Amino acid sequence: MELSMLAVGLGFLLDLLMGDPHWLYHPIRLVGHLISGLETLLRYVFPKTEKGELTAGMFLLVLTTGITMTAAWGLLFLAGRLHPYVRFGLETVMCYQLLATKSLKDETMKVYTALKEGDIEGARHAVSMVVGRDTAVLDDIGITKAAVETVAENTSDGIIAPLLFLVIGGAPFGYFYKAVNTMDSMVGYKNESYLYFGRAAAKFDDVMNYIPARLSAVLMVFASIFLKMDVRNAWRIYMRDRYNHSSPNSAHTEAVTAGALHIQLAGNAYYFGKLYEKPTLGDADRPVEYEDIRRANKLLYGTAILALAVFLVVKGVILWVM
Repeated sequence: MELSMLAVGLGFLLDLLMGDPHWLYHPIRLVGHLISGLETLLRYVFPKTEKGELTAGMFLLVLTTGITMTAAWGLLFLAGRLHPYVRFGLETVMCYQLLATKSLKDETMKVYTALKEGDIEGARHAVSMVVGRDTAVLDDIGITKAAVETVAENTSDGIIAPLLFLVIGGAPFGYFYKAVNTMDSMVGYKNESYLYFGRAAAKFDDVMNYIPARLSAVLMVFASIFLKMDVRNAWRIYMRDRYNHSSPNSAHTEAVTAGALHIQLAGNAYYFGKLYEKPTLGDADRPVEYEDIRRANKLLYGTAILALAVFLVVKGVILWVM
C-alpha cells in the first residue's frame, strides 16, 4: 500500500514534468476504442426502442468499467508476480497517464500566446482543441473565457477527481473513474443518438463526480489563499453560483475561479450551430483579459499540489490508524 501511494506521488510529479507527449500512446485511447466497439455491438443486439437503448446503455456502463478496471488490476498483478518493484514502476506510469495538469496548462497557454500576439485565428484554433463549443464566432473575450472555463472545469475532471480515486484504490480505481468519464464524453449527450443510450453513463458520471467537484472547489478556495487571490470573493461567488449550470457538478470550480479572478464566466454559447442560453458565473467586476488564462493555470497548479498533499496525508493517517 505504501508503494502504491508513492506511485501516485511520483506519477503526479511525472505529469508535471512531462505532460502528455504526442509520441506516447495514451491508454485512454484504448478505452475509447472499447467504448466504440461495445456501442456497435450493443446497438446491434438490443432493439432500437427507448427501453432497448436504455438497457444497452446500462450494459455499456457495466462492461466498459468492468473490463477497464479488470485489465488495470490484471496488469499490476502480473507485474507483481515478476517483482514488487516492477509493479511499482508500472503503477507509477499508469498513475502518471491518468493525470492532465501540465497538458491542460500547455494547451490553454497556446491560446494565451496566440491572443498575446494578436493572432485571433490561431487563438480560435487553439481553443477549439480543448472545448466543445463552436469557436469560429468567438472574439478575443469569448476565446479567453472558453479557455479559462476549460481550465476551471477540468481542474476537477482531469486532475482532482482521478487523483482522489488513485489515492483511494490505486491505478485500478483511477482507471475505473476514467472509463466512466470517457464514456460520458463520448455518449453522454442529450441528442437523438444518445438521449437514451448514453443516459446511464451520463448519470453515473454525475454520481462519480459529485464529491470530487465539491472537494475540488473547496481546495481551490484554499489554494487561492496561498496564491494571494481574493479568497473571500471566491467563496462568495462559489456559494451563490455553484448550481448555475445544467450539470450538477460543472459550475463548482468555474464559480470559484470567477470569484477568485473577479470576472464573469459562462453565459450563452453556440454548440453545433445552435445557441444555448446558459446563466453566468461571477460578477463582471472588470473586463476579461488574456492574462486570466495564465492566472487560471496558476490556480490549477496550486489546487493540484494542495490536493496531492491533503490526500496523501489523510491516506497516511488512515493507514497508520488501521
